[in-house]
Amino acid sequence: QVQLVESGGGLVQAGGSLRLSCGASGSIFSINGMGWYRQAPGNQRELVATITKGGSTNYADSVKGRFTISRDNAKNEVYLQMLSLKPEDTAVYYCNAEVRKLGTYRYYEVWGQGTLVTVSS
Repeated sequence: QVQLVESGGGLVQAGGSLRLSCGASGSIFSINGMGWYRQAPGNQRELVATITKGGSTNYADSVKGRFTISRDNAKNEVYLQMLSLKPEDTAVYYCNAEVRKLGTYRYYEVWGQGTLVTVSS
């Protein structure tokens, strides 16, 4: 069993910052891509940022220049530094990873339980 656990969400004023963390644990052989997604009330889940094992990143246009994704491969952790937060960033943020478990040969997606980020105006 592999689990992703997020932390770092909370309430912040517009213009403020937060740093989300996500750690993977369990019978992990390897992790490929990792990423952050978010879902606001009434909306579909959307991509925020992704990062490959080698460190290549991709961002949604709405967060470019404000958010930075990074990872620590040795710790199986991924982070999201969020600056200049806006009320429209309010959402539940989910961590995602492509994981290969010990003793297997396929990668599959794992999701965290989500952490709520609320940005007040």
